[in-house]
This record gives sequence, structure tokens and C-alpha cells, in this order.
Amino acid sequence: RSNSDVILELLDLKGKRVLDVGCGDGSMARLMTRQGATVFGIESSVKQLERAHAAERVGNETYAEGVAEEMPADDGSMDVVVFFNSLHHVLPENQAKALAEAARVLAPDGTAYVCEPLAEGPHFETQRPVHDEAAVRAAALKAIKGAEGLVEERELTYVHPVRYPSYEAFREQMSNTNSQCRALFEGRDDEFRAVFERHGEKDEDGYLFDQPMRVNVLRKG
Repeated sequence: RSNSDVILELLDLKGKRVLDVGCGDGSMARLMTRQGATVFGIESSVKQLERAHAAERVGNETYAEGVAEEMPADDGSMDVVVFFNSLHHVLPENQAKALAEAARVLAPDGTAYVCEPLAEGPHFETQRPVHDEAAVRAAALKAIKGAEGLVEERELTYVHPVRYPSYEAFREQMSNTNSQCRALFEGRDDEFRAVFERHGEKDEDGYLFDQPMRVNVLRKG
């Protein structure tokens, strides 16, 4: 199942004020805007924020520089806070604070939607030699289960297909997400290419990788 299908199934977005934490290039923010939400995306990466601003607007979505542990939003000002593939990018010691910030900015009965990749499956094994996120993903789950001010309503797991047109596209995405990866690719490119081709399922459109995902839906208590 695609990540887009799942978030649209689980969240009622029409007319909602949404804070997209770690919005990246704004893809998810634009998806939610198309569903009638007013979306404010925050991102700590200048390069990703530039991509979000450069993309064609689909509505009234806006973007700004910001971090999860200090959300630039007023108390109770949001109906939904979304962490899409972003909580594990917060330093483990700040993940609980990030979720507490979500509780702070949510209106009464507001929803926190936390989507995280599991540390398993072909896509994870392809990324692992470049950047092993097993520990930070485990820390994120611990933070979710212990979140203060938020009550878990639902947990869902599914498999999301990840596609790359080429190894070069995978390398570029990894390098853009984590600048330290670029130097690793330069020194071990042949090794990483072999791992990519071993785990990917090749077809006429490129390479396909399964990535198990977990969604936790929490309500402001």
C-alpha cells in the first residue's frame, strides 16, 4: 500500500489546520492541501526547503524553517500534526520533546499522525550500509509509546513500495537527505551499487523495493 493511500484513509483532512513536521520537498504537504487542508510545513534542511518553495503550489500551503523540538506554532493552533518519515531524524534525546511539542500545538482532541519506516525489508537493507537507522527508528517507537499528552488510538503496519529509476537516483536521494552520505558514496560506490541491485526488483521502470511501515495515530488527551 502506498503511504499516500494510508494517510488519506486514516485522516479526515478537509478544513483542517495541519502542521507537517519535517516536510522535506513538500510532497506530503501538497497532497494534504489537495484534500482541503491548510498545511504549514516546517523543515530543518535548507536544500529540502528550497525544493518545497520551488514546487508549483496547489493551494495555500506554506513552508518555513523549523525543528520538531521547537515547533513555530501557537498552543492549540493545529488540528493535525504529521510526522511523515521524520521523527527518527530527530536526535533520540529530543524525540520525546518533539512529541510533547505536538501535544502543545494541537487543539483539544487533535490528532498526531506518526508514520515511520521499520528497520527491516529490502529497502532498509539497501540503505543500511550507507546509513544504518535501526537504533534511531527503535528510539522513535519508544518515544511514541511513552508520549506525554497523547493517547494512542491505532497502530497500523503495511508494506510501501519504493521505486528508483536508477541507482544514481537512489544515491542522489540518500546524499540529499544526509550530507554525510555523499562522501561515503564517493569511496564505496561499487559496493553500494551491488547492494542496490541485489535487493531491488528490476523492471522496465527501474528498481522496486518493499519497505515495511508503521503508523501510530495518537489523540491529544
